[in-house]
Amino acid sequence: MKLRQTTAAIMVLVLLSAGLPVSVYATEETREQIRQAEEERDKAKSQLNQTKENLGALNEQKNSIEGTLSELNTQLSQVSNNLSELETKITEKEAEIEETNQKIDQAYLDLDEATAVREEQYQNMKKQVQFLYEKSDYLYMEMFFSSRTISEMLNRGDYIEQLSAYEDKKLKEYMETQAMIVDIVQELENAKTKLETDMEELDSYRVQAETEQNRVSGLVRQANVSLISTSNQISDAEGAALAYEQEIKEQELNISALKIKLEEEMRMAQLAAQSGWRDISEVSFVEGDRYLLANLIYCEAGGEPYEGQVAVGSVVMNRVLSSVYPNTVVGVIYQSGQFSPVASGRLALALAEGRATEKCYQAADEAMSGTTNVGNCVYFRTPVEGITPKYRIGGHIFY
Repeated sequence: MKLRQTTAAIMVLVLLSAGLPVSVYATEETREQIRQAEEERDKAKSQLNQTKENLGALNEQKNSIEGTLSELNTQLSQVSNNLSELETKITEKEAEIEETNQKIDQAYLDLDEATAVREEQYQNMKKQVQFLYEKSDYLYMEMFFSSRTISEMLNRGDYIEQLSAYEDKKLKEYMETQAMIVDIVQELENAKTKLETDMEELDSYRVQAETEQNRVSGLVRQANVSLISTSNQISDAEGAALAYEQEIKEQELNISALKIKLEEEMRMAQLAAQSGWRDISEVSFVEGDRYLLANLIYCEAGGEPYEGQVAVGSVVMNRVLSSVYPNTVVGVIYQSGQFSPVASGRLALALAEGRATEKCYQAADEAMSGTTNVGNCVYFRTPVEGITPKYRIGGHIFY
């Protein structure tokens, strides 16, 4: 058996090297290409739709961020205005503090001056009180007895009265100076208290200004980063959408071309049906035809029911019998572009390893005997839109 399989494989290679008739007609490979192209196109459409949805969401996110950024810029403008107002208040407060410092300095000068005046007044009063205490009785007696006339005595009395009034005045001045010193000290204390309050208020203004500026600036930075990130994502999504659209266009063109090719297949099928047909008795089989057909059936319909395997073998034999196609099993199977396992290399691997099952050989024998369960159909494929099949067996349609 092994020798027979090897001999069949060698015969196939010899026939191929001898040169086979070439046909431009597409077969199952074309249909498979259409199916794959439609799947890829549908996948690209799905990805495009998903990308467009993502793009819509990203645009909404971008609009939201731009709105937030606009609000933040408005807030930043308000903060700038607030900062301007705070700077004005700070400037005013600094001027008030400077004025308060000047008042405090002046108050210290006034205090020193008032203290000096008070000290001088105090020393003078102290001397006057001491003099009056020690000399007043003697002074009054001397003034009385030393007066030569009543008029002179009265004049001296006026002098004493003026002296007393002067003393009262000096006492009053001293008391006023003392009161002024108390006022100055109180004003100084008030100025110090106000200065401390102003300094605290000034620090508060500065903290407010810095806090507000940092808060809004931070939000603006975050919004800008988010906007840049979203814009980049949108750019990527738009690029992907363009790529998918281009891919869809290319697939549409490919599908159109393949469908034109498939129409040619349909035309050839009709032509084959209308052309001359040989009888199975007129076919000359060579050694290796059964082995080759069984392995092709294995590749094309190995997973199909037995009826489906017979149907695939029948399509091959219908082509052998038709005047439109090559008149040998080898010529039909290896006709250019007809069966996808030939192009993909799966048939060569199956032939090398003898993968055909017993049922595949049985189906090949039945087809080679002239039995057909698909009439004179010369094509089969998986179902596709636009083709009304004559038969549907398993996962294939036949026409």
